[in-house]
Amino acid sequence: MLSRATMQQLVRVFHVVSLYVLGLAALTMVVTTLLSALGVLPWLTLQASFGEASAPQAGMMAQLGLTVLLVLLVGFFPSSNRVLDLEKSHRNFRMSMQDVANAYHAAHVADRKGVFSMSAEFDAVRERIDYLREHPDLKLLEADILTVAAQMSKQSHRLAEIYNDERVSRAKDFLTQRQAEVEEQQQRIAEALKACREIMRWSSQVELEEAVVASQLQQLDEQLQAALPVLGYSFGQAEPAGLVQGPGVTRPDNLVSLSQRPAAE
Repeated sequence: MLSRATMQQLVRVFHVVSLYVLGLAALTMVVTTLLSALGVLPWLTLQASFGEASAPQAGMMAQLGLTVLLVLLVGFFPSSNRVLDLEKSHRNFRMSMQDVANAYHAAHVADRKGVFSMSAEFDAVRERIDYLREHPDLKLLEADILTVAAQMSKQSHRLAEIYNDERVSRAKDFLTQRQAEVEEQQQRIAEALKACREIMRWSSQVELEEAVVASQLQQLDEQLQAALPVLGYSFGQAEPAGLVQGPGVTRPDNLVSLSQRPAAE
């Protein structure tokens, strides 16, 4: 014994197969009739009479009538496909949160753009339901889902007013400007740090050069201290007597003439 679901599936398959067969038959009859009208193929021949009157063109008339009938039946294909889609969606219907979220998102985005203008609660919900029914991505959803999404959108209308597209755009522009100012300030700080490091490096180099010069002066002083006594000169304390006169030379009294050095030297 077949279950009800299996029977419905078989009926649906039979329906689909019938549509394809009918469409193929209509296409075949149209092509055949056109070829017969052009003289490529012969017309259908039938022996028909009504009482004593015979109908020699009965075959051609039957062929044309069958062709027209099949073409008219093909015209019902779109509505039949819609019925099949509705049956399928009805059987597979589940009020999932994902469908409600998609419908609510579409309504909320439209609300933020200022699409809805009704203020009364009933009119506002109905306006949102009509909008969702015309939405290209939500046509297959059940009416219950659209109603729930419309009611949720009406409840969040105040939120949509606060965060509408215009205000969000201004906020983004403000944040973009702030970001540009921060980046500019960071660039200035980086340049200042670079200049500070350059000054510190330069200062260290100058101090090093000063230390080298001081060391060289110290070495020069030590060399002079070692060389002057050999020549009879020294850097001693000045005597109170002041200057000591030599033969034809006036010099400070802390300098000793070379001719007066002891013999031991």
